[in-house]
Amino acid sequence: MIALALIFGMFFSFAVVVDETEQVVITRFREVVGDPITRPGLQLQIPYFRQLNVFPKNIQAWDGEPGEIITNDKTYIWVDTFARWRIIDPIAFIKIVTDMESARSRLSEIINPAVRDAITSHKLIETVRNSNRKMTTLDLTDMVDDAGAVPSVYTVQTGRAELTREIIKASRPKLEQLGIELLDVKIKRINYVQKVRDSVYNRMIAERKQMAEKIRSEGQGEAQRIAGDKERDLRGIQSEAYRTAQETKGKADAEATRIYAEAYTMDPEYYSFTKSLDVYKNSLSEKSKLVISMDSEFMKYMKGFSHETAK
Repeated sequence: MIALALIFGMFFSFAVVVDETEQVVITRFREVVGDPITRPGLQLQIPYFRQLNVFPKNIQAWDGEPGEIITNDKTYIWVDTFARWRIIDPIAFIKIVTDMESARSRLSEIINPAVRDAITSHKLIETVRNSNRKMTTLDLTDMVDDAGAVPSVYTVQTGRAELTREIIKASRPKLEQLGIELLDVKIKRINYVQKVRDSVYNRMIAERKQMAEKIRSEGQGEAQRIAGDKERDLRGIQSEAYRTAQETKGKADAEATRIYAEAYTMDPEYYSFTKSLDVYKNSLSEKSKLVISMDSEFMKYMKGFSHETAK
């Protein structure tokens, strides 16, 4: 049993298990021994003062730090980039770069200057658009210079895709010397620096206020038109109502006059008597004092009342 255990112990000391996402470089006293192990599975190696250096074989991500860059048309912007890479020569990688942390640092040292050189060599529009296709909505606030001015004409000569290819072309040869293959570089985000953003936002606010004032003015004009129409319609209705009322009143007065005339022709004395009573009622009261001749026509029926009372 002891012999069997020793055999298994020696076997596993010679064995190297390589994952399918890994590649292994064996070093002895910091010197590379043999070829790198890139095939996944169980590998047998002589375990004499050896050190296994495991590196990823799959695609790795690199995220750049956002930085301020000035474009060819003097616009200050913040640029954030990312890249995809992998180790293709682990021996060159371990000799020059050593580890993954150092690899990310070297990527930043090579890619960031390439990004800066590419952007400073082109206008802002080249980093934003790929072609001169017609845009359905042109927002001029997306294309301003550092002073907040809007260019009058936009013509894409290079485009964002070609600009990223320039970055890859400038960075790839330098990284290949490190055993790294640069697969792709993309611009993740572009934004104006704070000064330009403030200028853009202030202009956007001014434009929105101007639009709001225009809409408000149009609304006030429409309100005045509606109020005028209402006033005109109201006057028309009142005029029509007054005309109808006057016509009705005139017809009523004519009918009353006709009735009065018929009553007068039937009994003029009774008509005169009732009208006099109305006059007495409306013009005289208990405190009224009247100085008038007894021969007055106004006292005609009063005298009759007086004679009847005296009897």
